[in-house]
Amino acid sequence: MGATNVISTVKAELGKPSSLQPDKGKVTIYVDCSPTAEPVFEGRGGDELSMELSVALQRCLLGGKSGAGAGIDLSSLIVVEGKICWDLYIDCLVVSSDGNLLDALGAAIKAALSNTGIPRVNVAVGASGDQQPEVDISDEEFMQFDTSDIPVIVTLTKAGRHYIVDATSEEESQMNSAVSISVNRKGHICGLTKRGGAGLDPSIILDMISVAKHVSEQLINKLDSEIAAAEADEDES
Repeated sequence: MGATNVISTVKAELGKPSSLQPDKGKVTIYVDCSPTAEPVFEGRGGDELSMELSVALQRCLLGGKSGAGAGIDLSSLIVVEGKICWDLYIDCLVVSSDGNLLDALGAAIKAALSNTGIPRVNVAVGASGDQQPEVDISDEEFMQFDTSDIPVIVTLTKAGRHYIVDATSEEESQMNSAVSISVNRKGHICGLTKRGGAGLDPSIILDMISVAKHVSEQLINKLDSEIAAAEADEDES
């Protein structure tokens, strides 16, 4: 996005569901802000921003602690309820930064998940009670990850009386506050996070949500066409 470049990868491992959510798999998102992207990323500054971005992505893509509003369907990651699930580890690297990191990271995650194939798991019959079922992971059959409901993130940066979409680093340096809103294809709000110390009137937030919904349609269409083009090139090669 502009002069901001990020990379996202997805790794899947079999694990055990949480006892609080036995019918859902788990997703962990981690962002690494490379010191080569910005000198300020060196040391503690980079660590703090990495944590801030990781938490914001969790809120925007995974909803609340209960899983309500999650853009990623965690129930689709279950193999055997209460016993076996897929754990997804989404790692993101900031290569260069000129603002609007969260939106770029959200788009990269959506693209990476669309390219993720989860191996089909065959569960042996006969396990009962507390016994851990035996599983066979296929090397040939893969389930394509459904990204149709995964939202995009639109950040509106408020500077003075105006707010900016896709702000540059220079524009962000003048901000009073910024609101990041994740919106899916149906126009549903999946998450919202705010940074910056200045408060916002509720009417302004509602206006920001309206703008975010409009921008998200364009972003989703653009991202879908880019992903389709990349997949076509991959098939040809």
